[in-house]
Amino acid sequence: MSKVRIGIICPSEIAFRRFMPAIKKLDCAEYIGVAHANAKEWFGDNEPNEALLLSEKEKAENFRKEYGGKVYDSYESLLTSPEVDAIYLPLPPALHYRWAKEALRNGKHIFLEKPSTTSFADTSNLVSIAEEKNLAVHENYMFAFHKQIAEIQDIINSGKLGDVRLYRIAFGFPQRAKNDFRYNKALGGGALLDCGGYTLKLANMLLGETAKVVYSQLNYIPDFDVDIYGSAALVNDAGVTAQVAFGMDNSYKCELEVWGSKGSLTTGRILTAPDGFVPTAEIKVGNETETVTLSADDTFGKSILKFCECVNNDEVRKENYKTILKQAQLVDEVKK
Repeated sequence: MSKVRIGIICPSEIAFRRFMPAIKKLDCAEYIGVAHANAKEWFGDNEPNEALLLSEKEKAENFRKEYGGKVYDSYESLLTSPEVDAIYLPLPPALHYRWAKEALRNGKHIFLEKPSTTSFADTSNLVSIAEEKNLAVHENYMFAFHKQIAEIQDIINSGKLGDVRLYRIAFGFPQRAKNDFRYNKALGGGALLDCGGYTLKLANMLLGETAKVVYSQLNYIPDFDVDIYGSAALVNDAGVTAQVAFGMDNSYKCELEVWGSKGSLTTGRILTAPDGFVPTAEIKVGNETETVTLSADDTFGKSILKFCECVNNDEVRKENYKTILKQAQLVDEVKK
C-alpha cells in the first residue's frame, strides 16, 4: 500500500484536535500541510473581514508549529499542489460539495467530514466524478469502525436476546452557542444533517442494505431556521424496525437499545466513544441483569485507514461509493 500524502482544507478544531493526532500514528498516510482561505475564496466579491482572515492564518500557523508541514495561503494552492494526493475537508456541510468537487477535478482523493454533502444529488455527483477519475471519496462517520459495534452484533447473533423485535437509537445534546454552524441554514445546519445522520448510519448498519425510511418528522423551535430535533422509523425487508430520534436542544443521549424476544441490550456511548474509552452494555434476560465490558478503540485512526484502503484498492473504493450513496439516500428520505 503506497503512502497517501494528505493536505487539509481549513485549519479547523476537529482537524487540529482529532485528525492530526490520529494520522501521526499511521504508516499509510502522511500529513503535508494545511490551507487557509484567501479573501476571494471566503468572501467572494464582498468586503473581506480582515480579522477573520488573520484568525485563520494564525490557526494554520499553529498547525505548522505543532505538527510541522506547510501552510498554503489559499485552498486553490493546496488543491493544485503536486505534493498532495488527497484532501481532508472539515468545512461546514454546505461547503463540502463545492470544494470536494474542485479537489476531485484536480485529481485529489477526498476524505470528507460527515455529512458528505447536504443533498443526495450533490453526493451522487461527487461519486460520479470520483468514479470517472478513479478517485476515493470517504465520509468520516468514525463510530462505524468501533469494535463495540461488531461485539454488540455478535451478542445479537448469539441468540441470547432472541429474535430482534426493535432497535431504538437516540442521539442528542444541549443547545450550543447560536453562532455554531449547526444552527446556520446557509452553512448546512440542522439536526438531521448533524446528529440525525449518526442515527441513520447506525440504523442502516443494523438493518442491512434493504433499510428504508417509512416515517419521519423534523421539528423547529422559535428563533431558528433549521430543524432542531426530529425522529424517524426505518424498516428492512425482513420487517425489523429501527426507531431513531435526534436533536440539538435536548438533554444528552447517545443510546442504543436492542429489544429482543428473550432479552434486551442497552449501551450509552454507541456513537461518541473517544479514543481509549471503555464502553459497556447492559443485558437483561428475564430477571437477570449483566453488564458486559466492550472494547476500547481508536475510531478516527481506523477511518483514515479505511480511506487509505479506498485510495489503494479499487474494490474497496467502489464498495465505499455505495455506502456513501446509501447514507445520502436515507437522509433525503427523512427530508421528504
